[in-house]
Amino acid sequence: MRKLSLVEIEGFASRSKVKRIAVENFLMSMGEDVGVAFGNLEFDTKLYHWNRKTVNAIGDGIVLASRK
Repeated sequence: MRKLSLVEIEGFASRSKVKRIAVENFLMSMGEDVGVAFGNLEFDTKLYHWNRKTVNAIGDGIVLASRK
């Protein structure tokens, strides 16, 4: 996976009704493996009780980063 640019991350974090800090922190700290990223997303979603819009924004960011 590639690192997302700050502009790309801002696009996901500025979506309506997302938890901005969660989206920014997650997408800025992703590693190289898509499977691990989605696993972490599932774990963090349960741990922090993120809403669906936040989860979708992060998931969309993971998908974009996985397209090299």
